[in-house]
Amino acid sequence: MNEADRKQRNQQRLTECFPKFAARVDAVIKDLEAQGIRPRIQDAHRSIADQIFAFNHGFSKVRFGFHNVTGANGKAESLAVDLLDDDHPLDPPRKYIILLAGAAQAHGLHPGSFFGLPQSLRAGLSKAIQDQNFDPKIKIGFDPTHIEATGLSIAEAKAGKRPT
Repeated sequence: MNEADRKQRNQQRLTECFPKFAARVDAVIKDLEAQGIRPRIQDAHRSIADQIFAFNHGFSKVRFGFHNVTGANGKAESLAVDLLDDDHPLDPPRKYIILLAGAAQAHGLHPGSFFGLPQSLRAGLSKAIQDQNFDPKIKIGFDPTHIEATGLSIAEAKAGKRPT
């Protein structure tokens, strides 16, 4: 995607997010851009139908998730985004995944690179993020380009709670 289109897409997708979450995602994007990376928000808000499709086809473990959150009158208030490396959208390099996870954590967000990892492997990934170690022996969770809000559960977000 050309640079202008990527930036426009990111700005549009940020409008699908709860404002405090959007500000954090924007900060993650800026951090990655400062390192010469071109992050692109692939998905922010997702309809329930799209979520069920993702669930039924093994792309998600939940029927309702942070991507599906809405506010008053059904306004999109996503609390998750899928943030791809625009230069490698189908096969993000390990370096991107670890830098994304570090930037997400630095801004109070949870990276999907931890999803599905047993506790015994989480420490290794945490250390890799801290040290910016891109060693291929380090295990990565099942949704490495996903980042989401912290401090609330999916059920709480569905019921109207939002991050502060």
